[in-house]
Amino acid sequence: MDKSNLFEGIPAELPAELETQLAQGRAFRLKRIVSRGQSTDWYDQDEDEWVLLVTGAARLEFEGNAPMELAAGDYTLIPAHCKHRVAWTDPERESVWLAIYFEG
Repeated sequence: MDKSNLFEGIPAELPAELETQLAQGRAFRLKRIVSRGQSTDWYDQDEDEWVLLVTGAARLEFEGNAPMELAAGDYTLIPAHCKHRVAWTDPERESVWLAIYFEG
């Protein structure tokens, strides 16, 4: 058994989002995503995604719906093929996400 820390290995400079796969199985993947002021292009994924914002602040946009503001502790389930993007993350501090990808 190994022990790790969710907040280790985050570089001081973060020119792009940092994605780290933490675990995977036959039917899921677990990633840590770190953002600091980044936004993303639109996603249209084949898998469902459950995402938890552990620290920081962010705004998600979903095609055809109002933006969703997230604070530390907020989570949501994004169904497969729901077009979405990260529109904003706090540029002053890290936004650390946990994301579980799975087939529903």
